[in-house]
Amino acid sequence: MIFFKLLRESFLFANDALRQNKLRTFLSLLGVTIGIFVIIFVFSAVDTLRNNLQKSVNKLGSNSIYIQKWPWMGGGDDFPWWKYMQRPNPNLREFAELQKRCQSALAMSYEIYIDNRVVKYKSNTVDGAEIGATTQDHDKTWNFDFSEGRYFTGLESRAGSPVTVIGYDIAQDLFPTGGAVGKQLKIMGRNVTVIGVFKKEGNDILGITDDKEILLPLNFAKNLVDVQGSNYGPQIIVRGKDGITDVEVENELRGLMRSIRRLRPGEDDSFALNKTTILSNQLDVVFSVLHTVGLIIGLFSILVGGFGIANIMFVSVKERTNIIGIQKSLGAKSYFILLQFLIESIMLCLMGGIIGLGLVYGIAAVISAAADIKIVLDIKNIIIGIGTSVTIGVISGIIPAYAAARMDPVEAIRSN
Repeated sequence: MIFFKLLRESFLFANDALRQNKLRTFLSLLGVTIGIFVIIFVFSAVDTLRNNLQKSVNKLGSNSIYIQKWPWMGGGDDFPWWKYMQRPNPNLREFAELQKRCQSALAMSYEIYIDNRVVKYKSNTVDGAEIGATTQDHDKTWNFDFSEGRYFTGLESRAGSPVTVIGYDIAQDLFPTGGAVGKQLKIMGRNVTVIGVFKKEGNDILGITDDKEILLPLNFAKNLVDVQGSNYGPQIIVRGKDGITDVEVENELRGLMRSIRRLRPGEDDSFALNKTTILSNQLDVVFSVLHTVGLIIGLFSILVGGFGIANIMFVSVKERTNIIGIQKSLGAKSYFILLQFLIESIMLCLMGGIIGLGLVYGIAAVISAAADIKIVLDIKNIIIGIGTSVTIGVISGIIPAYAAARMDPVEAIRSN
């Protein structure tokens, strides 16, 4: 009961301080509000980026290795681009050898990206459709779902049947009333039958989406383009078996590719083994920097706000010196006076923290509505923000509260 009485009186005193000194209180709370806002917002932004990155990694496959001509990471003055240009592209012979010899692979696919092309269905046209072609196991090396229809059968893939799976946006543009499956599109001068439509995905942090893709069987694409040509970026994707790490898969593939290409010991690899951890590790460094910068800026803002709150509390003690003397003369204990001012300081900081949290929710709602991005507001970040507010309240209020608790009642009553 004593605690709730203290809480009530502290709330009333804090409310009086706000009403009587609106500008002073506003400026003092502003630092705490901005600090808490920056900390929670930056932490939430980093969590959102991580979440979207993980979705991208899940599409690519966390245990998948991409055998390509170029490495994913590179750049700068010391990047040996001339060396990578001389590398051969992965080809179908190497793909067939890997299929026979790789023991750690759960699935393997050979894939090319043809180009952005125009596709038609009767009078409807889509510009910039992303045309790709792949072997049968693409559905095992890449993660996706269907809104309708199905994937290629083994027979369709081997025979090079004129069938296709199209992205959700392509289907919406060509078939606005629905019913894409079974219809025939004209792609690169050839008629192909739609057998499936990918589920709507939307863009992610890496820009990976099937929404505008048109996927063909590789054996059908052989009739249209040179599927081993460098213009189409051929690559081999290998997904490792469950229980086998990506490092083990990578080591086996490196040995097999060096053997297939007959590279001598000590000779540099003539291929790149790319994996999703390369991207995630690089982005983790960026996220860590953003995390640290946001924390530093937030702490400086909170520090300024903390000095402001401490100033308010010293002024509050000065203004209520007579009241403190009367309370002590009536038998109030020193801890009662100390808690009274300490709780007031904590409540002022909590107000700043709650306002900052409200701003984060408001901006997150606006961004989610405008950009169709799901902002991650983790309960951990909210607890950190509120906990920081309470900590600053204790630090800012402890000295003024202690000074008030040590006052002599007689001297306090005599003060003007």
